[in-house]
Amino acid sequence: MGIRHNDLLDWVKTATDEQVIATGTSRGYLRQIGYGNKAASAATAARIEVATNRLVTRQELRPNDWMVVWPELAAA
Repeated sequence: MGIRHNDLLDWVKTATDEQVIATGTSRGYLRQIGYGNKAASAATAARIEVATNRLVTRQELRPNDWMVVWPELAAA
């Protein structure tokens, strides 16, 4: 079991269908990521960050490899 992302779970509860669509995945899969049962791909993590207006960040969703996937963020 992975890390629970409470901010993502809270966001999913109130997100519009359009906001969920912007993540490129389903509300159910977002819940699975939120509960730590599934990992967000790099592309999905980036879309979640945008859709949530940075309430949930790529770094939170991929804590073990974000600096490799997005080295420009590590340099900032």
